[in-house]
Amino acid sequence: MERQTEILLPIMFYDTDCGGVVSNIAYLRFVEQARTALVTVLGVSLTDIVQAQEFPAVLRTEIDYKKPAVLGDTVRVEAQLEEVKRARFWCGFTLLRDSDGTLLARCRQQCAFIRLPEGLPVPVPAAWRTSESSTL
Repeated sequence: MERQTEILLPIMFYDTDCGGVVSNIAYLRFVEQARTALVTVLGVSLTDIVQAQEFPAVLRTEIDYKKPAVLGDTVRVEAQLEEVKRARFWCGFTLLRDSDGTLLARCRQQCAFIRLPEGLPVPVPAAWRTSESSTL
């Protein structure tokens, strides 16, 4: 099973401040889009999530901003499943300027699947818990 993916995101005017520099909150939206793509690559479709009422929830985000992205850039977000436990998992993200590979930011997120409306955690899909990433 593929445990990583990447997406390309053009910087839009609404991603920037009045100086044309990407706002820090936009990076979190980029990560959200990449995490959604990663979960899909890992075999969990958005339709499955809605039908099961088991949604991935972010528990913790760590982000280090390195260089600014600006209006006109395209950001490449590389996402990977880094660590899997019984009910939690960590995803890692590298955000790069696509034109020259400049590192813009690194991010990690700890997540869990939560069953709604109860708000109870459910186990991470068994296929994700392999010897490559599992730290049970």
